Amino acid sequence: MTTRIDRRFAALKAEGRAALVTFTMAGDPDYDTALAVAKALPKAGADVIELGMPFTDPMADGPAIQAAGLRALAAGQTMITTLKLVRDFRESDNDTPIVLMGYYNPIYIYGVDKFLTDAIAAGVDGLIVVDLPPEEDEELCIPALKAGLNFIRLATPTTDDKRLPAVLNNTSGFVYYVSITGITGAAAPDATKVSAAVDRIKRHTKLPVAVGFGVRSAEQARAIAENADGVVVGSAIVDALRGSLDKAGKAGPGTVKAVTDLVSALAAGVKSARRVPAK
Repeated sequence: MTTRIDRRFAALKAEGRAALVTFTMAGDPDYDTALAVAKALPKAGADVIELGMPFTDPMADGPAIQAAGLRALAAGQTMITTLKLVRDFRESDNDTPIVLMGYYNPIYIYGVDKFLTDAIAAGVDGLIVVDLPPEEDEELCIPALKAGLNFIRLATPTTDDKRLPAVLNNTSGFVYYVSITGITGAAAPDATKVSAAVDRIKRHTKLPVAVGFGVRSAEQARAIAENADGVVVGSAIVDALRGSLDKAGKAGPGTVKAVTDLVSALAAGVKSARRVPAK
């Protein structure tokens, strides 16, 4: 069974370009603004949307995304309203893939079976759960795959050839390569090292490889897109949103535009990449 994610990456491969994958936090800084941002992303150039599931202890996230999660939680965002946001998005967009990204705890508390049923009904296409290693596949990964959701795994610079097959096992949709060691938004990726890492991963899988962590500019996005199948941008987008908020942390008339202006520039960078022919 093919998913929206599978179809989107196949279509972009036929076009000869990489995907722009954007991350925003569900409910940041409030439900209505987060929904407006999500609805505006595809027109601005986002090919795949990652929505963060707010959580109180986001250990892999840097300050920007941690703060976004806390803003969302303070505004009352829950797993129920995160799934509602996806449903509301789907009322006007049935094509753009949506991936929920976050941690296992909120899913566990919600109930795995109920979560999978409700996520599919809402229109979710895939999951990235950063604190569930392959050894825990029976917890969520296997049930998610059986239910028809892609389960997207992270590979990192420390994932060696011995570990990589375990990471790739049961992975679907795409592989998310974390271009730096450490937390999100902490440093800029080295395009040469990333290119070599993408090539190494591709020797082990036919899945698309998307690269994230540290990409902040159109130029960086272009450099990554020359070799990777997707470029993931999160902290820079979250920072753009935060910079548009007033002193009380409330959205203003320029909040959505602050996000879409950056996403449009990133999309232009991705589309301008000189693609390396597939080997």
